Amino acid sequence: MVPKRWAKRAVTRNAIKRQIYTVSDDFSQQYPLAAYVVRLRREFSRKEFVSASSEQLKLAVRAEVQALLQAGAQAV
Repeated sequence: MVPKRWAKRAVTRNAIKRQIYTVSDDFSQQYPLAAYVVRLRREFSRKEFVSASSEQLKLAVRAEVQALLQAGAQAV
């Protein structure tokens, strides 16, 4: 679930979810099989990311999710 406060448009929230799923597949070997919650730290506004399919948005989300999952993997 991606709240509206982080991304107002549904298309942007769905793009963010797809990036979370993609990056989490890369880390699947480092985590035990379970359900996890990924809590994003920043907003992805329309002013900064005009299009939900833009490379800028994909790279920003991917970088944040990779950092979060990397930090979590070190804690496990």
